[in-house]
Amino acid sequence: MPNCWEMRGCDEEMQANCAHHTTFHDRCPTKCAFAECDMPQRELTTDPALIFLPEVDRDQAIKETCLFCVFFLKKGPRR
Repeated sequence: MPNCWEMRGCDEEMQANCAHHTTFHDRCPTKCAFAECDMPQRELTTDPALIFLPEVDRDQAIKETCLFCVFFLKKGPRR
């Protein structure tokens, strides 16, 4: 099973028409309605100490919302 930071919130048909996924393979922007995370471990942080942890491999997150999630920042991939 993939980790939550490896899953987009939309289905394959939607991804086929999404400029972020098909053209640029960018992260899903926070303004996308399908990028919202509904995982129970989701916890938003504004703590700079967590947000700027140098060992977090932010390239693994495919949604911008993960970059401010306590779960991702503490349990996510490391460099």
